[in-house]
Amino acid sequence: MIPGSFDYHRPATVQEAARLVASLGEDARVVAGGHSLIPMMKLRMAAPAHLIDLQGVEGLAGIAVSGGEVRIGAMTTQHMLIEDAALAQAAPLVREAALQIADPQVRYMGTIGGNLANGDPGNDMPGLMQCLDAAFTLVGPEGARQVRAREFYFGAYDTARAEDEILSEIAFSGHAGAGYAYEKQKRKIGDYATAAAAVLLRMEGGRCAAASVAMTNLADRPIFSQAAADALVGSPLDAAALDAAVAAMQGDIAPGADTRGPVEFKRHVAGVMLRRAVARAASRA
Repeated sequence: MIPGSFDYHRPATVQEAARLVASLGEDARVVAGGHSLIPMMKLRMAAPAHLIDLQGVEGLAGIAVSGGEVRIGAMTTQHMLIEDAALAQAAPLVREAALQIADPQVRYMGTIGGNLANGDPGNDMPGLMQCLDAAFTLVGPEGARQVRAREFYFGAYDTARAEDEILSEIAFSGHAGAGYAYEKQKRKIGDYATAAAAVLLRMEGGRCAAASVAMTNLADRPIFSQAAADALVGSPLDAAALDAAVAAMQGDIAPGADTRGPVEFKRHVAGVMLRRAVARAASRA
């Protein structure tokens, strides 16, 4: 199928884009890389009267690393995340996850902002940004505001972003020296995860001093599991600690049965992914 008819807008600035979103209202949709919205339009599952393309907006793409702080423009592609040397040094977890998103063709066009903003529970970056405790900058008619990634997602395609706001930037602290891992199980290249786990660890004296755990595609939103992290902190990351972390994580997720498998299988895979991620993060700490 092909999309229905629509008016096309290509703003040059964030402010112009925000004004268009505000003035056109519910009939308008913002498109970044297009990998989520365009297929939905082709299937007539989305039929916006106005399409606002962010590709021409100046200053929305780019990566800046300074003093341990990382700032990423929303139109930065997954390929740019992979290729940026400063980002790979300051936050290697981001590169590791980006390499597991879809395939090279998608990564050349797909943007971090698009991956984060539409609230698809299968996307990789939302859980990753919760693990990193990132902050999102949203720009609207009244100016800019920040929302933490851990407070941004309410449910499937339901986020804290208002209809007249645009995600412009992502910021978080780097984790050089920390143990990190992103483990993802999927049926084939290009597929969403059956289950994925993002883990950050810091070790002191052979014990876990700090931890962060987030899970992907195991509920109607990404899951930041504080309980799983708490089960790891203070432990030598032995079998008992891993068992406790997996049990705590299982209490936070709520997978549903679909073509990737029944609920019991997804819970099993989630436990395997978390164990692998913790083990690999510990080996890097």
